[in-house]
Amino acid sequence: MKVRANGIDIHYEVSGSGPWLTLSHSLCCDVSMWQPQLAALEKRFTVLRFDTRGHGGTDAPAGAYTFDQLADDVLGLLDALQVERTHFCGLSMGGMIGQHLALKAPQRIDRLVLADTTSRMPAEAQPLWAERIRIAQEQGMAAHVQPTLERWFTAPYRAAHPEVMERIGSLICSTPPAGYVGCAHAIAGIDITGRLSAIQAPTLVIVGRDDVGTPPAMSEAMAAAIPGARLEIISEASHLSSIEQADAFNRLLLDFLTE
Repeated sequence: MKVRANGIDIHYEVSGSGPWLTLSHSLCCDVSMWQPQLAALEKRFTVLRFDTRGHGGTDAPAGAYTFDQLADDVLGLLDALQVERTHFCGLSMGGMIGQHLALKAPQRIDRLVLADTTSRMPAEAQPLWAERIRIAQEQGMAAHVQPTLERWFTAPYRAAHPEVMERIGSLICSTPPAGYVGCAHAIAGIDITGRLSAIQAPTLVIVGRDDVGTPPAMSEAMAAAIPGARLEIISEASHLSSIEQADAFNRLLLDFLTE
């Protein structure tokens, strides 16, 4: 399904029943990233998944995106679906959107889950992002598949689950370069740790112990900055902890959302 919001067509899917829970995916993924969570969540929640601007079935306009813009996309979607208030779980880029949403529209967010994400990209990471943008523009997304999978999953998991590598690799490869570049500009510039003390929503921060993309220290900084936030570290998981350790991730998510 699609709605027109904030100047673009946004693809979304709704399933389950109960209080609203909105899921926001990583860079280079789409709504299908959350497949390992659905069976557990749909019994308790009306689950809203959406493709972020530049991804999946959502429009991918050219140019640099901002997190204000990406948050406004979500608010436009919630307005179109007449969702007044929702739990929100975002992973990586989705967690960055979640932080901005919780600051921009606190009355819309019930409980907030920030997984494998950060509130600040350090200065030393800027050349990395500039290079990733260049590769996407000059070589296309296929060049990003292997290095991204190596950052997102531990070596033992990659070896044991070639079918997952194929599925996630195809998502990376099919991401529109314009969407990747637009979102990468936003990610590279994030720096809101100093604002996190204003977040009012009860917050759970989750991170894979082996996450090299957004290491546990980044989650520790967020949890320390958000009043009352809880930090949970999942062992034997890298960046896409929701896939690599789905059962552990789901337990943490459900326990927090239903307590």
